[in-house]
Formats: sequence, C-alpha cells, structure tokens
Amino acid sequence: MLSRIAESLYWIGRYVERAEDTSRILDVHYHLLLEDRLIGDNPSSSLFDVMGVHNPGQEGDSGLAMESLAWDPSNPASIVGSLRAAWQNSKSARSTLSSELFRALNTTYLSIPIFAKESEGQPPHAFFDWVKERAAAISGVADSTLSHDDGWRFLVLGRSLERADMTVRLLFARLSDSRGATGWITTLRCCSGYEAFLRTYQRTVDQRGAAEFLLLDRLFPRSVYSSLVSAEQCLMELDPSQGRAGPSDHARRAVGMARNLLEFTPIDQLMERLPGELAELQRLCAETSSAIAERYFRQFAPVEWSA
Repeated sequence: MLSRIAESLYWIGRYVERAEDTSRILDVHYHLLLEDRLIGDNPSSSLFDVMGVHNPGQEGDSGLAMESLAWDPSNPASIVGSLRAAWQNSKSARSTLSSELFRALNTTYLSIPIFAKESEGQPPHAFFDWVKERAAAISGVADSTLSHDDGWRFLVLGRSLERADMTVRLLFARLSDSRGATGWITTLRCCSGYEAFLRTYQRTVDQRGAAEFLLLDRLFPRSVYSSLVSAEQCLMELDPSQGRAGPSDHARRAVGMARNLLEFTPIDQLMERLPGELAELQRLCAETSSAIAERYFRQFAPVEWSA
C-alpha cells in the first residue's frame, strides 16, 4: 500500500485513541474536583504532566486547563484537536476506509460544533461521555468493516502505541501525587480499570497493586503490556521475515525490548525502580514511533530530471 495511506491510517488510530484517553482523564479529574476541592494547591498541573504539554499561566486554573485540553483545536493534545486531525487523515485515506468508518469519523468531527452549542453552560461530563462513545464506535466499526490486512494493522498499531504511551504517562504523573490510595483509584478510573482491578485482586487499591495491574496484566486490554503485545503483533505481521540473527526491523526490536522489560523483570525489582522503568518505557515507545515513521512513512524528495 502507499506510504501516505499507511501513515494516515496509523495516525487515525493514534488520534482517536488520544481523544478517548484525554476525555477519560478530564472526566475523572472533573469529578475529582467536585468531590474534593482540597486536592492540592495546583490541581491542574497533573493534567499537563500527563499530556506532556506546558501552558504558562494555566497551571493553577482548572477551568483554563480543561478548556485547553478539551476544546482548543490548535492543541494536538486536546480532544477537539485530536478528532480534527483524525478527520483530516481520514480524507487522505478515503479510498481505503470503509464507508461506515469514514462516515463515523466524519459525523464525529462535524458534530462537535453542534454538541458544543447544545451543551453550552452545562457540565462537561456529557461531552466526555459522548467522545468516549464515539471513539468506541469508531474502533468497533474499524474492526468489523475493514479487512484485517496491512491497512487495518497500521490503524491498530497506532492505537496500541498511543494507549501504551498514555498509560505510562498516567503512571508517571501519579508517582508525584501525594493523595495515596485515592490517587491510584483515580488512575484506575482514568483507564476504566477500577472495576476490573477489584474483580481481579478482590482487595483495596494500593500503589503496588494498581501499578502492577496497569503495567503487567495480560487480560486487561488497556494495560501497557497488552498494548505492547498488540503493537508487536502488528509489526510482526507487517514484516514477518527475520534472519538467523533475529528481526532487522528497528521498530519491532524497540517494542520487543519494552515488552521484555515488563515480561521478565521481577515485580519487586520493577516497583523499586518504577520511575526509571517508566522513563525507559516512554523512551522505547518514542523510539518505536520514530522507527515506524522512518521505515514506512519516510517521504523522499521528488526525482528531478537533468540533461
């Protein structure tokens, strides 16, 4: 397939997942502010830490932070910015997408101004719920109407890498939080993993249990390990060839190293060095993304004929 089509599908997966994860984070943060106004002197700083952005003058104002990360179309980390970017990429890959998937992406983006007008002056919870439902609908339509060929693999690859990166960012931000078990419950809720955690561990939430669940659980689809396995499987199917020295694909090596770090590091050792291990996971996710772009999406200058 054409590299520009593959790139568009990859970023559709990433941007839709980013919009969904951001809506989850903002929704939980909004309810946390309603329940406890004394969560800290700077309640919005954790939002910017998770999203990896720095907005001077907004760190102490949760309203401005919510506005920037939800509605700002110029911010690629915002919900509206991510949905807009996914919509733009869908137009580039229109010939590859099913009509149902294109319609789902198109309807989602074009409904944003209507939804914003109808919900003006209302709590933002309805908007966050709507975004999560639309993201789930887009993912479901993609999985059920696209042939599971290379195009679908690029879309799932983008979705999986973005999910792994966002979960690592959440854990990183939570380590600097002093709210104890309450903060870890919030983190689990951001990933919609609180109920799954309780059913799995059948005990109260603590740092070790929550971090272990979000990092290592094999059955929870939003854990870092599960997301990395999905990304590695897509890369292996995109290029199944390997020599006697192993795969030569740098992206596959990087994501395999991230998976191995989680799979073979003892849990006690992982918890002792958690900040360093999370930083290494972030680095490997970024390295994987760069290697994918270098191999599959690199654009060459046009060939110029000379006399």
